[in-house]
Amino acid sequence: MFYVLYSMANRHLQRSVAMQSLFEWDFQGCRDEKTEEITNRNTREFAPGIEETDFIESLVEGTLKNRKNIDELIEKCAPEWPINQITAVDRNILRLGIYELIYGKYEEVPPKVAINEAIELAKTFGGESSARFVNGVLGTIYREMGEPMKDDNSDKKKKKEEK
Repeated sequence: MFYVLYSMANRHLQRSVAMQSLFEWDFQGCRDEKTEEITNRNTREFAPGIEETDFIESLVEGTLKNRKNIDELIEKCAPEWPINQITAVDRNILRLGIYELIYGKYEEVPPKVAINEAIELAKTFGGESSARFVNGVLGTIYREMGEPMKDDNSDKKKKKEEK
């Protein structure tokens, strides 16, 4: 039980570092050659002592690799908000959330977890309406995807089997 909670908290911390790295990358002019330097510095600063950084790196690299498609999805699902008019924090929380939702490994991070994690990041780092905005955009994308794993009860089944 402790390992599961530690692992969840560790993943949340790593998502926070990834989001902050994406924000800084965006804020500094979207210079891809700075990505690794930014991510490494933020990992040292915001997650000192963390041993495993593969998740952070895969989130940042995957998000940026798929940025064009992700940004198109944001513009489609929030047409009243051109991508450059969305705050940098919200924009990068959405990018990260969409990356996990569309390109992530469902067996590691189910869609609903990806959405909830993005909402938590929005509550922590965004403005007053950020969580609602992030939830609305990611919810729209999730519904358009056909709500994969909507009725997944594998965690509940595992807990019953453990008892």
